[in-house]
Amino acid sequence: MDTLITVGQLVLSLSILIVLHEFGHFLPARLFGTRVEKFYLFFDPGFSLFKKQIGETEYGIGWLPLGGYVKISGMIDESFDKEQMEQEPQPWEFRSKPAWQRLIIMLGGVTVNFILGFLIYGLVLFGYGEEYFPAENITAGIAVDSLGQEIGLQNGDKILRVGNVPFERFNDRIVLREIAINNARTIEVERNDTETTVDVDPKWVDLLTRYENKNSRLFVPRVPLVVARVGEDTPAEEAGLEFEDQIVSVDGVSTPYFDQVTEQLQSKKGQAVRLGVKAKESEHVRQVDLTLTDEGTMGVAVAPPDYFYDTERQEYTLAEAIPAGIDQGINFLGDQFKAFGQMFAGKIKVTESLGGFASIGGMFGKTWVWERFWYMTASLSLILAFMNLLPIPALDGGHVMFLLYEVVSGRKPSDKFMERATMVGFVIVLGLVVLANGLDIWRWING
Repeated sequence: MDTLITVGQLVLSLSILIVLHEFGHFLPARLFGTRVEKFYLFFDPGFSLFKKQIGETEYGIGWLPLGGYVKISGMIDESFDKEQMEQEPQPWEFRSKPAWQRLIIMLGGVTVNFILGFLIYGLVLFGYGEEYFPAENITAGIAVDSLGQEIGLQNGDKILRVGNVPFERFNDRIVLREIAINNARTIEVERNDTETTVDVDPKWVDLLTRYENKNSRLFVPRVPLVVARVGEDTPAEEAGLEFEDQIVSVDGVSTPYFDQVTEQLQSKKGQAVRLGVKAKESEHVRQVDLTLTDEGTMGVAVAPPDYFYDTERQEYTLAEAIPAGIDQGINFLGDQFKAFGQMFAGKIKVTESLGGFASIGGMFGKTWVWERFWYMTASLSLILAFMNLLPIPALDGGHVMFLLYEVVSGRKPSDKFMERATMVGFVIVLGLVVLANGLDIWRWING
C-alpha cells in the first residue's frame, strides 16, 4: 500500500504538470493558426490507452509514462515525421509562421511551468501557512546525528549562524543548504555558554549531497525521553512503563535527554537495566527494572519536539502569499543554478545527486499529505521548466536556441540540420533518462 500511495502521488503530480506544460504549447499554436495534430499525456509508441478525435486534434493517453507531447504540423520534433516535412510548407504549419510566433509557441510550455510553480507555492502558503520552530525556542540546543558529529557539532550546541546567515528557524536543511550550495565554511554555535566557531571542511559539499546521505539528519532538537506510546508485548509494557513517563536515569547514570538515554541503552543491549522514571508533573522518581532487546530497545514511541517546544505559524493573506510564493520559487531556482555550478566545479558528483522516477517518488513520502504533495508539485514544475530550457535539441531550450539564432542572424537552419540535431538531442535526453533510472536500480540492488 505504501508503494501504491507513493506511485499514485508521483503519477498524479507528473500528469498535472505534463498536461499543463503541453497546453502551454497548444494554446499559442492555436492562437497563431497553427494546426495541432496530437495532444498526448504520456508517449504512445505503437498504441495508445485512450484517444479521441476532436476537430483536427487527436487527444489521448499513451502507455509509456516518460512525458507527453503535442504534435504540431510542420515542426521537427520527437515524432520525426519526415514525410510531412518533405511536402511544401502549408500556411497552417509551424515552419510557415514568423520566427517570433514560433518562439512564443516553444516558450509556452516552460512559461506555464514557471507560473504554475510560483502560483502553487503561493497557494500552499495561503492555504497552510508556515509552521516552524523558532531557533530561540529550542532551549536545550541540538541532538547531533553521526554526520553532524563528523562535521564538528556537539550535543547541546545552539546554532547561531551558518556562514553569514543567521539561524533563526530550526531546520537542519538550512545548514545543509548553506554548506553544500552556498559554500559556508563556518558554523557559529553557543557551546557551554561560550560562542564557538566550527570550521567546515570543503569535503562536506560532496559528502552531504551524496545519495546515501539524502535522508540523513545532521541534528534534531534536543529533548527528554518522554513515552508517547508503549508497544504491546515489549519490555516496556512488561515493566509497567506508562504514557508520558520520562526516563531520567539508566543504572544510576543521569539521562535528562533522549540522546543520553539511547547512548546508555545501546551500550547494554540484551541486558537487564534499572531505569529512573518520573510520571508527568511529578518529581518522584520510581525505579523500573527491565531487560532490553538485543537491539538495545525497550519498545516505546517517544514524544516529538513539539511536545516540549512551541512552534509558530506564519499566516498569509492571498495578497501576501503570492509574492512570498514567487520569492520561494526564485530562491529554489537559485539553489538549482548554484547546485549546477557546484557540479561543473566538481564539488558535487552528478552520479550522487542524479535520480530517476524512484528517487522523485520517494520525496512524496509513503503517506498522502496534501500540503507536501502540492509543495513537491510546485518544485517539480520549476525543475521541469528549468530542465526544458537547457539548450539541448529535442528539448524546448534547443528549439529556442535555434530560433534565437534565426531571429538574430536572419537565417533559418535547414530542415535537414534540425532533423539531425533533434535526433542527437533525443539520444542525449534518452541517455540521461536511462542513466538516472539506472542509478535508482543500482542503488536498490546495492541497497
